[in-house]
Amino acid sequence: MDKIHQLLAKITSGVEFLPDPIKDQRGRLYHKYVCVPKVVKKERNIANKKMGLKVVSSAIILFSLLLLLASTAKAQSNGVFDVTKYGGKQDITAALTNAWKDACASTKPSKVRIPSGTYSLRQVTLAGPCKAAIELQVNGILKAPVNPDQFSGGHWVNFRYIDHLTLSGSGTFDGQGNVAWSKSTCSKNKNCEGLPMNIRFDFITNGLVRDITTRDSKNFHVNVLGCKNLTFQHFTVTAPAESINTDGIHIGRSTGIYIIDSKIGTGDDCISVGDGTEELHVTGVTCGPGHGISVGSLGRYPNEKPVSGIFVKNCTISNTANGVRIKSWPNLYGGVASNMHFEDIVMNNVQNPILLDQVYCPWNQCSLKAPSKVKISDVSFKNIRGTSATPVAVKLACSSGIPCEKVELANINLVYSGSEGPAKSQCSYVKPKISGIMSASGC
Repeated sequence: MDKIHQLLAKITSGVEFLPDPIKDQRGRLYHKYVCVPKVVKKERNIANKKMGLKVVSSAIILFSLLLLLASTAKAQSNGVFDVTKYGGKQDITAALTNAWKDACASTKPSKVRIPSGTYSLRQVTLAGPCKAAIELQVNGILKAPVNPDQFSGGHWVNFRYIDHLTLSGSGTFDGQGNVAWSKSTCSKNKNCEGLPMNIRFDFITNGLVRDITTRDSKNFHVNVLGCKNLTFQHFTVTAPAESINTDGIHIGRSTGIYIIDSKIGTGDDCISVGDGTEELHVTGVTCGPGHGISVGSLGRYPNEKPVSGIFVKNCTISNTANGVRIKSWPNLYGGVASNMHFEDIVMNNVQNPILLDQVYCPWNQCSLKAPSKVKISDVSFKNIRGTSATPVAVKLACSSGIPCEKVELANINLVYSGSEGPAKSQCSYVKPKISGIMSASGC
């Protein structure tokens, strides 16, 4: 800005930019766009004065352009694009879109910042590819439209086709889903109309989501599709236990997903794993309320991709409808799920702490005439302890058509204190390998 003020001083002191070559009285030639002092101006003839108006106009245009550049520089200071500098006040949809566009075009790592405060944000897509690493830092509270009819495409905020994305800050994505839940039919109808999810990550490579909260989504809080090397750290999901279909994080067709030291409480699965998921690592997650940590449901659709490399470790699950669960539909389509391991998990008042369910049939709207066609193998449950809210603490209900293989139970110490006797286990179409403590007898 100092240089701009210096240039302004020169313009106002009489320095001009000449559009054409001109000679002074001594015959000296001044070339195009060379600055000429006032003394030369006094020596010109009257005809040249007409040209002065054009010169002044050119100077004004130049100065305006410089002010525009200064404004842009102010909006993006040191690679930071602040939405409030783009006119973002109450509704920041346009400001965020424009700030993202400029940041994404930067050839150096950039950051789009949403400062502290409460803002309205309509449906938005933040897309790449970007020219360098990009970060969205959210320190404020973002509120979605209440009416689900104001959305299309099944999302509120969508990140897509970005390499090296970071979503950070202390902020909250508030989906304001209370009204939508009351209108949802998904608890009764498997073909219900989908409501918008809070956040979608589509085809993200090398991403990090940290210290962010998502609250009261109308549907899933987070959906991960086609991503590779994406980490959620210190991530919080919160919604009432009675909220419908509000899964915390759903993953599908993705590789190398890490969910670390996070807290998820919602009305459905804390974490749900769809087909095509490989190398999912869940560590240090607190889950509850909700339906637990689930692989599946699988076998509902044709041409599902294999699930492999699922590792859930050092987690605490409390007051949920299920603990750790693998589920597949009967009488539908085939699939493969293998190399899945659940270890060092604490259960607190959990119904169905360990559940492998290949006769999964929600809403009682599926046929049980034929068994599940999903092949499940190489599964282990190790060092799982705590309290069960139901007498059947361990239930392995495999497919009668394709029995489970290589299932291991090791050091299972689950206590049921109800009136129906001690904790027990039930196994069908599987012969698990049992070692160490096994408090739930039966299998």
